[in-house]
Amino acid sequence: MLYLTLQLAMMWAIHKMLKLVNEFPNPDVAEAVVANFLGLSALDSNKPIIGSSGAIPFLVKNLDNTNSCQARQDSLRALYNLSISPLNVFPILESDLIAYIMNKLGDMDVSERFLSILCNLVSVAEARKAISSVPDAFPMMVDVVSWTDAPGCQEKASYILMVMSHKSYGDRQAMIEAGVASALLELTLLGSTLAQKRASRILECLRVDKGKHVSDNYGGMSTTISAPQDCTTYCSSVELKDGMEDDMMSEEKKAVKQLVQQSLQNNMKRIVKRANLPHEFVPSDHLKTFTSSSTSKSVPF
Repeated sequence: MLYLTLQLAMMWAIHKMLKLVNEFPNPDVAEAVVANFLGLSALDSNKPIIGSSGAIPFLVKNLDNTNSCQARQDSLRALYNLSISPLNVFPILESDLIAYIMNKLGDMDVSERFLSILCNLVSVAEARKAISSVPDAFPMMVDVVSWTDAPGCQEKASYILMVMSHKSYGDRQAMIEAGVASALLELTLLGSTLAQKRASRILECLRVDKGKHVSDNYGGMSTTISAPQDCTTYCSSVELKDGMEDDMMSEEKKAVKQLVQQSLQNNMKRIVKRANLPHEFVPSDHLKTFTSSSTSKSVPF
């Protein structure tokens, strides 16, 4: 009975705060209300109550409507706290938070907090669908993996991609089209230990898909030649199969070589960007030739 009374009191207080903000659109009042929501959302028992009260749209709206850096950070922290509760996933999906996050990932001041919220949501199928439906969602995620030096951002972005790649074939294809393989290979070489493990798992998932695709393409031919009628037919079958395997192996080696070369060029661009050197410095034809001829052998196949 006491718990129910406290819940009702909490709902009444939240309703009053939201009504106050709507009736008196004052930045100082909004900042104070956001600070209250941040404090209240720290308790697990309060998270579902706040989420069902209509506070989430207010917090999302406040991200753009406030000029106060403190109010913006408090809104983000409160939204992160609320995203921990599974009961708040659908209220969050009904707001514009996911689209807002995806379009603001380039803001390095808040990117890690944004990615933390997505990590809490990505386990839900509807949230994954909302993420993938944002235009250029996967190119934006690839950019985070490729150009963000913060280990926390890389680890969270790779976690989101890992979950989505394991859950959806369509998302895996979209990742491939966005150039994720090159970014992941670079992450396995230069990322943190956790980011390397996650990138490896995604690449393995993509490799299995590719293996199934190859098996489907060649399955009918293999069945046709697997039961030869005489020695000549058998020899021809073996030669054809070996030739196919050689071609496949050659394509794999070419793909790895291309990924390594692209990764090295991306690293050089990043170094030049940090050093504020002229753009024309990268990458020269001599560098491309050097990387393709001298470094591709260092990666085990």
